[in-house]
Amino acid sequence: MGLLGSLTVLLLTILLFCSLRVVTSQSNSTGDARALDALLQDYAYQAFVRPRTGVVYDGVVPSNLTGIKVSAMRLRSGSLRTRGVSVYKEFEIPKGVVEHPYVERLVLVYQNLGNRSIVYYPLSGYMYLAPVLGLLAYDASDLMAKNLPELDIRASGQPISIKFSDMNLPEGPVPRCVSIDLNGVVNFSNVSPDNTCTTFQQGHFSIVIESIAPPPVSISPTPVSPLPSGKGKKNNSKVWIIVGSVLGGSALLVMLGLLVLWASKYKKTKKMQHMERAAEVGESLQVTRVGSSKAPAATGTRTQPTLETEYVP
Repeated sequence: MGLLGSLTVLLLTILLFCSLRVVTSQSNSTGDARALDALLQDYAYQAFVRPRTGVVYDGVVPSNLTGIKVSAMRLRSGSLRTRGVSVYKEFEIPKGVVEHPYVERLVLVYQNLGNRSIVYYPLSGYMYLAPVLGLLAYDASDLMAKNLPELDIRASGQPISIKFSDMNLPEGPVPRCVSIDLNGVVNFSNVSPDNTCTTFQQGHFSIVIESIAPPPVSISPTPVSPLPSGKGKKNNSKVWIIVGSVLGGSALLVMLGLLVLWASKYKKTKKMQHMERAAEVGESLQVTRVGSSKAPAATGTRTQPTLETEYVP
């Protein structure tokens, strides 16, 4: 592959890298939230000491996740379906909730993201009036397990209720319930008079209002790592990553364009120099004067001429 072909491949590689950086930056929030779910599942399971069915156990999170609360409650699948749970923190779970796939026992993990709600679940154009609350279900067959997949729980009759307490609704924009499923899909619904939202499936929930003004400065997002020394980047830095990637990609494109032009000109120059050197090392002919002009002349002939008068038969 020539120099020009190598530069073309390099150019395409840089363009692909810049595109991936933009896509990755836009999907960071969803990835961080899912990683947080897996980490909180581990800390919730660590709270089980001599676990009893139907008892709430509060977990302890590391210092780099200060402000987040997590709890766990183990239930029998049949009991959840036939009795429900009258009170589990802010959640009220009615009868008729079933899980898929079926397990004999399951654990309901409760999350309260507190002042880190906007970090892991930013909503453009909206402002949170309450912390994001999560309710996720996992298999309880192994209480030492980590990175468990969530069970799919759904209410088949009455919906699950989430009552947000200690919240003052401001005048002006109408507050809305917001629910975010495990795939990051956002849905809005009406808030009941007692600040209660409802859902038929697990996920994350809060109350928001539309915000015309710029959103408040968010707290630095923390990488979901058990190491207390971990530090996150600010939510605003994601915007600068995108801008920097675009500007950097544009600058690289200009530089590579100039490099391609220079390489093409350099290649032509080298070719001309090669041809000139080839001409110089070739055999030169002697020059003789014919009249008033010069012409090349051979140094000798292959066969000497013989006159007819010199021929003797």
